[in-house]
Amino acid sequence: MNWTVDVPIDRLPDLPPLSPTLRTRLDDALAKPAAQQPQWDPEQAGEMRKVLESVPPITVAGEVEALSDKLAAVARGEAFLLQGGDCAETFVDNTEPHIKGNIRTLLQMAVVLTYGASMPVVKVARIAGQYAKPRSSNIDALGLQSYRGDMINSLVADESVRGHDPSRLVRAYANASAAMNLVRALTGAGMADLHKVHDWNREFVAQSPAGARYEALAGEIDRGLRFMDACGVSDPNLHTAQIFASHEALVLDYERAMLRLDNTDDHPKLYDLSAHFLWIGDRTRQLDGAHIALAELISNPIGLKIGPTTTPEMAVEYVERLDPTNKPGRLTLIS
Repeated sequence: MNWTVDVPIDRLPDLPPLSPTLRTRLDDALAKPAAQQPQWDPEQAGEMRKVLESVPPITVAGEVEALSDKLAAVARGEAFLLQGGDCAETFVDNTEPHIKGNIRTLLQMAVVLTYGASMPVVKVARIAGQYAKPRSSNIDALGLQSYRGDMINSLVADESVRGHDPSRLVRAYANASAAMNLVRALTGAGMADLHKVHDWNREFVAQSPAGARYEALAGEIDRGLRFMDACGVSDPNLHTAQIFASHEALVLDYERAMLRLDNTDDHPKLYDLSAHFLWIGDRTRQLDGAHIALAELISNPIGLKIGPTTTPEMAVEYVERLDPTNKPGRLTLIS
């Protein structure tokens, strides 16, 4: 399978080489044990990685750095972080109405939080990449291979489509790119206008049985908007919004193929440009595993899910490894 040009995979362009030190660290990270990985043909997976290494990334380093700055403000108590979206995205639901609905909900929540907290809200969506799921068993109740997300196999209860198919890596990229493109277009072309978002909240108050609880708040926001209009306040930030993409960095064949080296300054940085924000799940956060080792190397802000099995000693080691310089916004713990 190819993506942009009709040439053999072995003739696709290579990415810029990494420094010997970074190359060694990356190879060492990927050689570590990796939990919850697809059981597919390594050679075919390598061909799909080669395709993904040659295509444009889904995000860019400048956007990732912008999110890092905003998350630093969250860490200092100057902003509020809102993350939301599908537990697992599917190719069939990667449609304009579905994406619009998710973005609309996120924007509506952000307006209420901004007003209630009197601070900026950093909006991070689970979108454009949440196509893989960890599983506790390889076999489901029907005796089929467990569905592990559209990036790996199909939800259809048929043995013929439950096999792990590496060509789905490219399908995941195509769907993620389309979703991110629509998100950028919607938020930059008026959908995020504060007045429009507030109108949606007023509709919710009027039509939903639960809306009565928010009627007073909606009224306060309405008065605030009318006051700004009366004063002639017209700031570009009132009409647009930036929504960042996030997903669990689960399938390493996908994540490693989306690594890009940024050489714009004297300190080259390695980014995973499949998303702006990536998190390591509870089932893949082994301290001796590949997921944590890879997360150490990339410059994206990182999330880490922790739970009852996380000891204080483990939590300290996670922080020391993933945020060794104590950079505000670098590490988000998710409980």
